[in-house]
Amino acid sequence: MWFDGFDWDSGNGEKCQMHGVSVAEIESLFDRSVLIGPDTAHSIGEQRYRAIGTSSVGRNVFLVFTWRTKAGQRRLRPISARYMHAKEVAKHAQKIP
Repeated sequence: MWFDGFDWDSGNGEKCQMHGVSVAEIESLFDRSVLIGPDTAHSIGEQRYRAIGTSSVGRNVFLVFTWRTKAGQRRLRPISARYMHAKEVAKHAQKIP
């Protein structure tokens, strides 16, 4: 997946870290394979996506994000992130890259 970088500000940075997932961990998801799908239930007003992957410290992370274009660059804007529960990991174990 190709993009120019991340779109962070105090709003989404604080919200994502509220569940203990650091900005560095979220960004590290995209250093390796990640499972991405649409988040149709929450795509009101903008297209949202769900990502499931393993962070640089080996934790399974669930991320909701959207795309933003700023100054002609395609940026990934994290909306919410959390660590996955054991049941979720078991359910998606064969799908998580």
